[in-house]
Amino acid sequence: MKEMTSYNRVAGYLNKIFDLLNNEYFEGALSRPTITIQSTPKAYGHFSLRNDTWISKLGGTHEINIGAGTLNMPIESITATLLHEMVHYYNYEMGIQDCSRGGTYHNRRFKEAAESRDLVVEHDEKYGWTITTPGEGLLDFVIDNGLTDILIFRNESSGLRVGGTGTHSGANGIQITKPSSTRKYMCPCCGMSVRATKEVRVMCMDCGEQLQQVR
Repeated sequence: MKEMTSYNRVAGYLNKIFDLLNNEYFEGALSRPTITIQSTPKAYGHFSLRNDTWISKLGGTHEINIGAGTLNMPIESITATLLHEMVHYYNYEMGIQDCSRGGTYHNRRFKEAAESRDLVVEHDEKYGWTITTPGEGLLDFVIDNGLTDILIFRNESSGLRVGGTGTHSGANGIQITKPSSTRKYMCPCCGMSVRATKEVRVMCMDCGEQLQQVR
């Protein structure tokens, strides 16, 4: 796969990830929105409720934005951000109100819908159930689909960032440093697998074989 080092290529890649997530977690029920990459200093992404946020001769679409500085995160975190916004999109389509206080406070309906789709959701006192990280199933999804890190991002080091994903989350002033992405190792005999965030040497105690990196 070509490295994600150009803006145009990244935009297409995010659409590809959207399609994969849509098929895996929503049975393909979501029509593709306009996915944008814009600066969002106080959030990792957002979903627009209006279905005419973007207009073309084919009609209107919702918008899902991924923060330009967010691209500095590992691909599993970017995928979790996109899935977080897709949960909002799905809830909107189903008539489920998952936010209050002007769309900033994520309620338990959001938490339940997100956690049923391999997201881990923690509570923030101000913004509710919004601090989102990838669960085990989503990490497997990233590995199984061969998703790779994005190698271009907007330098927003002078701005304020917040932890978590979605419209709002966490405390102000957190600067993101990109950690290593998840790797998957598998025993060549029994198929037992483990994940690690860096290169490791691991033995299968049952087979006496060194695990091989598969992703």
